[in-house]
Amino acid sequence: MSLLEYACTSRRSFLRSLSHGLGAVAFAVLTRRNALAAESPLAVKAPHFEPRAKRVLMLTMEGGPSHVDSFDYKPELAKRAGQSIGKGKVPNGKLMPSPWEFRQAGASGLWISDLYPEVRKHADKLCLINSMHTDIPAHPPAFIQMHTGISTSPRPSMGAWVLYGLGTENANLPGFVTISPPANNGGSINYGSAFLPAAYQGTKIGTNRQPITRAQVANLKSPRSNDLQEEQLAFVQTLNASARERNPNNPFLEGLIEAHALAYRMQGELPPVVDLSRESSATQSLYGIGTAETDDFGRQCLMARRLLEAGVRFVEVCHGGWDQHRNLKEDHAKHARATDRPIAGLLHDLAERGLLNDTLVLWGGEFGRTPYAQIADGRDHNHTGYTTWMAGGGVKGGFQYGATDDFGYEAVENKVHIHDWHATILHLLGLDHERLTFRHAGRDMRLTDVKGRVHEGVLA
Repeated sequence: MSLLEYACTSRRSFLRSLSHGLGAVAFAVLTRRNALAAESPLAVKAPHFEPRAKRVLMLTMEGGPSHVDSFDYKPELAKRAGQSIGKGKVPNGKLMPSPWEFRQAGASGLWISDLYPEVRKHADKLCLINSMHTDIPAHPPAFIQMHTGISTSPRPSMGAWVLYGLGTENANLPGFVTISPPANNGGSINYGSAFLPAAYQGTKIGTNRQPITRAQVANLKSPRSNDLQEEQLAFVQTLNASARERNPNNPFLEGLIEAHALAYRMQGELPPVVDLSRESSATQSLYGIGTAETDDFGRQCLMARRLLEAGVRFVEVCHGGWDQHRNLKEDHAKHARATDRPIAGLLHDLAERGLLNDTLVLWGGEFGRTPYAQIADGRDHNHTGYTTWMAGGGVKGGFQYGATDDFGYEAVENKVHIHDWHATILHLLGLDHERLTFRHAGRDMRLTDVKGRVHEGVLA
């Protein structure tokens, strides 16, 4: 059953159960129309200062795509192929040149490899951050830190912080959606709200273990009978309403009630938003829909654009499989072919619709890969230097910021730690990362913990 069919069926079942006698108090809470009124945790909030972007689209490449084979040109790798990387820097590692040619593109002349030929056509839209670094070269902690700022304990995800800081522009859709996230590497931690109220957690559409055409929004439909569902919802919502009267200023209770109300409301609004058949054949082709290699990720990207257009504040799209310890040439090429055309189509479509100017597009993985070979034809994890890129809302297009050393092993110029990355993203949204706090466990918590600085060099 498709997501559209599933949501429509769930909605019919839900409304039928309501007609059978859902308690008046619960029904009033569940269908209240003032979801964006001041008391709602999802109400639109004023930013700290004038924002450059209104919304975020995060393209997450799980597994660690190789920066030295995509967006960080290192000719020294070819000149010194087979040599040691040098004393003190994994001396046994033998430098491996990229299998792909790098070419300059656009008026800016950015160097981008043949791994991403379609994205390369949009070079003048990209702000390459070639000096990223993070703390741990292992997938789960690095992936969690990329999403939450810390890897040692569950913290709110970046999407949850953004929703907490700005609210949502559409009362009937989730303010934060993640499409095809991985079930491993932290799973729901990466889109959770942790100690923030439940209303700020991400809504998951599918997982990376199923095609997007089979994806569903979890828990829209109860597995129980209609009668049991009616009794359960009526009882829970009546308790919620009663508790709200006793505790009118409890953000956790308000978040729980809002989450229940949103689950009902989005059953009517979500199906048409995720119905890609409403798009023209030309638009679908732009994203690679209908072509075997690009169909799945193309659908995810087009769905993301439709969600953003409908008022969703933060959307993440995930593509995994980039962890090539061996067979880098074949497998990196496969994943690049799956994502290149859809991403290029997305950038073009956002620009044509006037959305790119105030949408911040992010691309990257939890870390990069080493310039030296592993198992002859692969690369190991590299957290000391790698690349992400930004496009759109408030960043310099056709611009390279920061640099790694001659081999791409370590960030050496304008180093951007993951905390800095988060701080800069929040800044572009009009949020001061030091002021966006939530009191928990006796201290003011924030996405950037006690670190992070805004890199103004990427700002347009």
